[in-house]
Amino acid sequence: MTVFLQKLFCCFLLTCLFIEYSAAQALSPAEKKEFRKREDSLKQYAYNIVFADRPEQRLRSDSFFTRILVRTLKIKNSFYYPLDSLQTISRLYAPDSSFRILTWQLKKDEYFYLQRGAIQMRTADGSLRLTGLHDFSMFTAKPLDSIRTARNWIGAIYYRIIQKTYNGKKFYTLLGFDDYSISSNKKWMEVLTFDENGEPEFGGPYISFKEDTGKMANKTMARFNIEYKKEAITTFNYDPNLDMIVFDDLVPEGDEPERKDTYIPDGDFQGFKWKNGQWVHVEKMFDFKLKDGQFPQDEKILDEGGGANEQKLMEQSEKNMQKKDKQKTTKPPSN
Repeated sequence: MTVFLQKLFCCFLLTCLFIEYSAAQALSPAEKKEFRKREDSLKQYAYNIVFADRPEQRLRSDSFFTRILVRTLKIKNSFYYPLDSLQTISRLYAPDSSFRILTWQLKKDEYFYLQRGAIQMRTADGSLRLTGLHDFSMFTAKPLDSIRTARNWIGAIYYRIIQKTYNGKKFYTLLGFDDYSISSNKKWMEVLTFDENGEPEFGGPYISFKEDTGKMANKTMARFNIEYKKEAITTFNYDPNLDMIVFDDLVPEGDEPERKDTYIPDGDFQGFKWKNGQWVHVEKMFDFKLKDGQFPQDEKILDEGGGANEQKLMEQSEKNMQKKDKQKTTKPPSN
């Protein structure tokens, strides 16, 4: 198994298999047949974006994939087709089915990764409303302190969307993975909102440390991340039972705290709790009596051989079917 496959197995963590949407209208057999045909064309390109040996092959595959994807999404009612065979592409539906976000990663070389993505909105007539996301992270020195648009997005491969409401406004918190450098990874947390024109805005004054007692006390961030050693396995996910985002407390292995690529979990956990329109930081989680195995782990889409984890696929398919059956008894979300 190659080093890159090992990275995918250990660190390239996605929950793109979790399709959380309520189908407002069923696709006809003819529509499904056409989408499956297009999806078959997309599948090999999506695979090669990640696994092709040479950079030029990955770049070419990304270019072909993007063009075919846009043409596919232009077909009426494409929002309701899950594209679930594209296992190297994260495909997440918002809990209220108002949009879905697709993200993936392009490896140019050992030192440089570029995230790619798009947001597809659900429309009443089934037409396409698509916003491309342009990774601007390599051009900014202060990614934590700014509100971003689709044009200067801080790239990540999203594996979770958490929906919250405050004062009648919807907030969608995105958790994502970034294969940041040759020696470290990052996991990101930021809030997505939509302006009065329906355009996406990433970040804002939603990450609060007002209850902290240390050097971060009373600070507010537009987004938050952890950076850690490439080989480390970390938790950074939402626990619905606690209604909190839980993540590992990280410490350096040696005596160089400035080197984030030496940080590993120390066994303790921190978190964020949604309060009055903000995610408020919780310094220590021991008061919640968390135990090993209770934390929501980021799903692995590949097994150790680099193939699809069929057991995970079957388990999640069963969950999705149960969810769909339940949703049939509920009214679909309004447009």
